[in-house]
Amino acid sequence: MASEAGVSGLAERYAKALFDLADEQKALDAVADDLRALGAMIAESADLRRLIRSPVLSRVEQGKAIAALAGRAGFSMLTRNLLGVAARNRRLFVLPEVISSYLRELAARRGEVTAEVTAARALTREQAERVNEQLRRAVGRKVAVDIRVDPSLIGGLVVRVGSRMIDASLKNKLARLRVAMKGA
Repeated sequence: MASEAGVSGLAERYAKALFDLADEQKALDAVADDLRALGAMIAESADLRRLIRSPVLSRVEQGKAIAALAGRAGFSMLTRNLLGVAARNRRLFVLPEVISSYLRELAARRGEVTAEVTAARALTREQAERVNEQLRRAVGRKVAVDIRVDPSLIGGLVVRVGSRMIDASLKNKLARLRVAMKGA
């Protein structure tokens, strides 16, 4: 697989091309909704993560599987085309970064700040709205929230806004307690 910097640059090129096409076709929000749904699917499904990262599956197999997923999810033609091109070029592994890059570009266009919130488990709609409202108050302007799930956090949240990070996860609290206990 490509290096981290290579993946980031590649993802940004795919996201920029998709953004430009979506802007031309006045479909920025539809594509953003598709990408958010795809991101949630990737986060929730180990099988899907294996599919997009597997070097064993052929281009054709990956293409058929991702096309079936896109069709069943009701994704727009632009999103389906992106997925098809990524599968043909064996680039499905960059999808999580493409999603983040596209959503950052959309937020920047709208004058929003992007916040990345990582939770131990999926947030309910009400919880997500409360997090969004609290972040909006703290930042002082509109916030585009990108919610991810990382079960290794055990509980709590990790919030990143720009270069600032607040780690209120149980995993981090236990690690700090462990360090404090060693010193006592």
